[in-house]
Amino acid sequence: MSARPDMRRVWHQGGCHCGAVRFRVRAPASAPVTRCNCSICTMTGFLHLIVAAEDFALLTGAEMLTEYRFGTGRARHLFCRRCGVKSFYHPRSHPEGISVNVHCLDPGSFTPERIEEFDGRDWERAIRTTPPPTTG
Repeated sequence: MSARPDMRRVWHQGGCHCGAVRFRVRAPASAPVTRCNCSICTMTGFLHLIVAAEDFALLTGAEMLTEYRFGTGRARHLFCRRCGVKSFYHPRSHPEGISVNVHCLDPGSFTPERIEEFDGRDWERAIRTTPPPTTG
């Protein structure tokens, strides 16, 4: 049985506002994404597309990234040190993967299939009952 046509994975590109950080990510052209209401996701407007590490490649700007950790310290939040945009990071929920900010993908290649809500304000309970989806 073959995968649904919209689930075939393709390479998308994206990056930060100033263009110093550029990446590519392999995901379907349309897939579910997650909106988390935790403090940092709410403040940054992050819309999660979580992929396996092998489906992500940092193309340029590794030297421009600065890291921020808080709480448990498990999530590695990465920001461009020039423009301040967090275009991707290593999430606590999927430490082996990468969460890409859908808002940072180049226009026209990816469309959210639906937005799933994640209660990051009650992270411990939410991760047990409604873990964020991954593509792939």
